[in-house]
Amino acid sequence: MLGFQHALWFPDTYTYVVTAMRPSPDLVRPAGYSFFLLLLRPFHSFGLVVFVQHALGVAMGVLVYAVARRLRAPRWAATLAAAPVLLDAYQIELEHLLVSDTLFAFLVLSAVCLGISRRPRWRTACAIGLLVAAATLTRSVGLPLIIVIGAWLLLRPADLDAGEAGEDRRRGARGRAVRAGVMAAAALIPIFVYGGWFYATHQRVGLVGANGVFLYARTMSFADCSVMRPPPDLARLCDPRPPSLRPPSQEYIWAADSPLVRRPGITFSSANDSLAGGFALLAIRSQPLEYVGSVLSELTRTFAWDRPVYPDAEIYAYYEFPERPPPPPGRYPARVGAEAAKVYEEGEIGTRIVEPFAGVLRAYQDVVHLPGIGLLAVLLIPPGAVLVRLVRRARRSGTLRDAIPGFPPHSWKRAVWTLPWAVALVLLVTPAAVAEFDYRYVLPALPLATLAAVICVRPEEERPEDTQADA
Repeated sequence: MLGFQHALWFPDTYTYVVTAMRPSPDLVRPAGYSFFLLLLRPFHSFGLVVFVQHALGVAMGVLVYAVARRLRAPRWAATLAAAPVLLDAYQIELEHLLVSDTLFAFLVLSAVCLGISRRPRWRTACAIGLLVAAATLTRSVGLPLIIVIGAWLLLRPADLDAGEAGEDRRRGARGRAVRAGVMAAAALIPIFVYGGWFYATHQRVGLVGANGVFLYARTMSFADCSVMRPPPDLARLCDPRPPSLRPPSQEYIWAADSPLVRRPGITFSSANDSLAGGFALLAIRSQPLEYVGSVLSELTRTFAWDRPVYPDAEIYAYYEFPERPPPPPGRYPARVGAEAAKVYEEGEIGTRIVEPFAGVLRAYQDVVHLPGIGLLAVLLIPPGAVLVRLVRRARRSGTLRDAIPGFPPHSWKRAVWTLPWAVALVLLVTPAAVAEFDYRYVLPALPLATLAAVICVRPEEERPEDTQADA
């Protein structure tokens, strides 16, 4: 806050500000973050916005620590789990950017922490659904979480709700079904309401009008029209260059020489989005193995030891604490957003860099961050711990067959890690599958991954039935 007054700007910021100043669903991004800006508009301060985002970052660290301790993780382990979201320099820089990711990460983490409550009631399920809806309307990648969290509430171990057999167990199953249904309804109702607003504004079904365009850009990393044999209308979107010589996927959305951008009308018009979506689906059907390989290739960028420049130097630079203020926006839509931001701020909006504080942060960013390979190690801890437990049970029982009934876990304490771990995985895989890798898409998964790791390896008491089975 002292070194970079009063906020750092990103190309997406200007769209968010325009939507906040003139509330209307955007074609490219849902309006949840714009509503967040609108909520803080009476204070006329982007400095306050980033202060609140930093507070949300601290709150995420507190949540991770508190939940880990509630699940009886040692203090040192809970502290390690909370450290990345509190201390990672790229996390801190992301909180200072006027983008949706910090708000999104806080909403998702809050929903997951409620979801792993020992005995959630229907009110808790309703709160989870509302948090997931808010997350989805902040970033559309939150939509699959309705299925993930709903499945957890429905399938979580029965001993949470009924430790006895017979009618009690049936009541427990019905209770889980009710809570999963309440969560789904609480999530879907706001989403359908927003979808109705979007349809009334653009006469299109959905939350955004860019799904086809982004999927088209994703497939251009491998799409080969000689294999696809597209019809004439789709053939206009082909790129004759071999995939190895093509630019990063996002260039097919924004670059002036993109086959899609060259088409008549705006890139995200209904006709262009439909055409791009048709091309993308044909590419995936025609080259399924290439699509899977492309997704895995994008995903591996998440786990690199260093941080290579990607997708280009301009975007990459936004994730580093700058040495000098960024230039004013050049594109017309961003210039419109900049003028709207001046009205929001009731003053100038440029970033003022103040030394020595800014220099300290730049030096800090060079040293204090979790590398991608560290995130991979954290993600591997829970399945590794499960495997170790299975081996131990097999050794005690004499055969692996007798150990398998312990998995899936029948104990809530042994199963609870699966929800944050699965959500973290979805948050990492989904952008790689439908758009492309971006460094800021990784950070929301980090506190979930560390939480899953620490609650999976914590000491826990053996259940009497486990002891009997081992004997």
